[in-house]
Amino acid sequence: MSAMKKTIRAGVIGAAGYTGGELIRLLLHHPQVELAFAHSKSQAGKPLWLVHTDLLGDTELRFSDTMGEADVLFLCVAHGEAKKFLAENKIPKQTKLIDLSEDHRLDDSFVYGLPELNRERIRKATRVANPGCFATAIQLALLPLASKKVLQDEAHVSATTGSTGAGQALSASTHFSWRNNNLSAYKAFEHQHVAEIRHGLKFPGKLHFVPYRGGFTRGIFAGVYTGTMFSQQEAQELYDKFYKEHPFVHRSEQAVDLKQVTNTNKCLLHLELHDQQLFITSVIDNLLKGASGQAVQNMNLMCGFEETAGLKLKALAF
Repeated sequence: MSAMKKTIRAGVIGAAGYTGGELIRLLLHHPQVELAFAHSKSQAGKPLWLVHTDLLGDTELRFSDTMGEADVLFLCVAHGEAKKFLAENKIPKQTKLIDLSEDHRLDDSFVYGLPELNRERIRKATRVANPGCFATAIQLALLPLASKKVLQDEAHVSATTGSTGAGQALSASTHFSWRNNNLSAYKAFEHQHVAEIRHGLKFPGKLHFVPYRGGFTRGIFAGVYTGTMFSQQEAQELYDKFYKEHPFVHRSEQAVDLKQVTNTNKCLLHLELHDQQLFITSVIDNLLKGASGQAVQNMNLMCGFEETAGLKLKALAF
């Protein structure tokens, strides 16, 4: 049986949250995956569609509180819980592991799962740490510069995320009446993804990052600027060449917006030059390219599937 024909069994740990639900949706419609189990202690015994109501009619599978056999295991648990889960459960050596939490992103025993940075290492990996959502949008904005070692001493980022970026647990800042028609900054210059971004880009300079909470549900809109000696055309050619072989990252001649990427695994970039400051706009869906979609992209690479399998999704657009 050829690699392109084989089918694998996948299991999801922490399947009741936003990333777990998106991952289940993708896996159920993946041409080479059988969803073996969806693990959730809090929802055990309930049909998946009772929690993830968009799955009504797609599956009769129920949440389980036990772990079945799987070729690929996804950890969609809260930050800090992945290490705990692995310490308490023996995972077979042949099982490929993809951790969507932040627990192993700086851990050398896991391959950092940004395909545009580490595609060939991911193909050979058995353990992959899926990147954070902000970290994905910002690294993809700067990666071509970093790859040529022309990323200068400082980079400045303002990025706004939707309410799903905070997870499914209720809090004051995710309450509709607070979030709707509102905007706020948080963790200015101290966000946990800064270390991840600098590590991935191998960037020793200063990264000034101010994250914002937006009054929308999903997506990340990042504005990034840094000094450059490139002309506008040289910068565009660098980005086009770097991402030519990467199917989910595209440079746009026009300004980009979130609705172009919502419900897709795409990252769209737009470049402008202002007084030798290169301004890059980067937009992604935080739950897909920023989480579950990228996890499936990593699974495809690890299992020898077409990189885009199960991820040819249409944006909502309006």
